[in-house]
Amino acid sequence: MTSDTISELMQGMGREARAAALVLATAGTPQKNRALRAAAAALRERRLHILAANEGDVREAGSRGLSRALLDRLRLDDQRLETMARGLEDIERLDDPIGKVLAEWTRPNGMRIQRVCVPLGVIGIVYESRPNVTADAGALCLKSSNAVILRGGSESAQSSTAIHSCLADGLGAAGLPRACIQLVPTTDRAAVGHMLSGMTDTIDVIVPRGGKELIARVRQEARVPVIGHLEGVCHIYVDRGANLQMANQLVLNSKMRRTGICGSAETLLVDRACAATHLPSLIKTLLDSGCEVRGDEASVNVDARVKPATEEDWYAEYLDAIIAVRVVADVDAAIEHIRRYGSQHTECIVSDDAAAAERFLSRVDSAIVLHNASTQFADGGEFGMGAEIGISTDKFHARGPVGVDQLTSYKYVVRGNGQLRD
Repeated sequence: MTSDTISELMQGMGREARAAALVLATAGTPQKNRALRAAAAALRERRLHILAANEGDVREAGSRGLSRALLDRLRLDDQRLETMARGLEDIERLDDPIGKVLAEWTRPNGMRIQRVCVPLGVIGIVYESRPNVTADAGALCLKSSNAVILRGGSESAQSSTAIHSCLADGLGAAGLPRACIQLVPTTDRAAVGHMLSGMTDTIDVIVPRGGKELIARVRQEARVPVIGHLEGVCHIYVDRGANLQMANQLVLNSKMRRTGICGSAETLLVDRACAATHLPSLIKTLLDSGCEVRGDEASVNVDARVKPATEEDWYAEYLDAIIAVRVVADVDAAIEHIRRYGSQHTECIVSDDAAAAERFLSRVDSAIVLHNASTQFADGGEFGMGAEIGISTDKFHARGPVGVDQLTSYKYVVRGNGQLRD
C-alpha cells in the first residue's frame, strides 16, 4: 500500500471509530453484554477456523526465526481459546462502570455536584504476537463504552483477523456498529505511525503491548497520551523467614510457568541469613527444570552449572528460561536492589515474617507487590477483572492491570436552581 492509501485508510477508520464512540457512550449495559455473549459463542463455534489460522501464523513465524518466548505467546490451542471465550463472558459479568457516580456532595449554596464515570472515547491499541489481545482488548473497550482501533503484529495477522470477525459479528448481533471494534487490515508499519501521530483528532489514548522496541517507539512518537509499560524486570525475594518448600514452589512457578509473559520473575534475590540452607535448593530446583541460572559469586560457588552474572543481567528482561540470582544482606538490601534495577512492574517477597513482609510491601514502589504468591498472578484476569489490556507501570491515570475501570475517565455533573457567583 502507498503512503497516501494508508493515510486514507487510517483516517477513515478514525472517523468511523469516533462515530461509533458516540453510539457506545449511550449504549445500555444489556446491549453491550449481548454483543459480548454473541462474540464468545462465535469464538467457540469457529474454533477450528481460528486454530487453523493460528497454525499458519505459528508456521510462518517459526520460519522467520521468532524466539521460543514469542512463539509461545503466539500459539493458540483449545484451552487458550476456551480461556479467551470465558474471558469475554467474565467481562460481560463485570459491573458496567459507565454512569457510575464516583462521589457526590452538596455545597452550602445548594448546588449538587457529582463525579460521574465516562468513557475515554477512542482507544488505539498496538500489540505484538499475542492474538488473545484482540479479544481481550476489544471486549474491555466495548464494556467500558470505548471504540477501539486494534493494530496487531504481522506475526499474528491471520489469528487476529479470525478472532476479530467473531467480535464484529457479536456487535452486529447486538445492533451495535461494527466500527466499535476495528482491526487495521494492513501489517505495514506506516499504519502504526499514523495511529501515533496522525490521528490526534480521532484517537484519545494509545495502549502499546509488546516488546521493548515497540513500546519505546510508541512513547517516543505518540502525540496522544500513552498507557503502558516499558518492560517487566520482576523480582522474587526469599527472606530469612521463608519456608523452603514454599520458596522452591513459588520461585519455580514465578519463573517457569510461562517464561514469555511480563509477570515472569527475572531476578531471584536471597537473604544472606538463609543462603546456606535455601540457596542450594533454590538453584538446583531452577537448573533441574531447565532454567539457565546466572548468579553472583555466592551462587556460582553453589553449583558449577551456574554462569557468572554481569551487571547487565540485573537489568535484563529475559522472557526466556533464564534467571539472575543474587544474595543480598537483608530485606532492605533487596528493596534497594529492586529500586536500582527494577522496572516498577511486579515484585514478590517469600517470608513467614509478617514484619519483613509489610516492610517490603510498603517500601517497594512497583505497580504490583505480592507476599507469598507467584509473580505470574500479575494478570487482570487473576485479579478478577475479567481480562486486561496490559500492566501499566505509569503513575498517572492507570497503574497495574488495565481493565474496564482503568479505561474510563470522569466528568463533574453540577445541578443548581439558579445559583449566581458573587
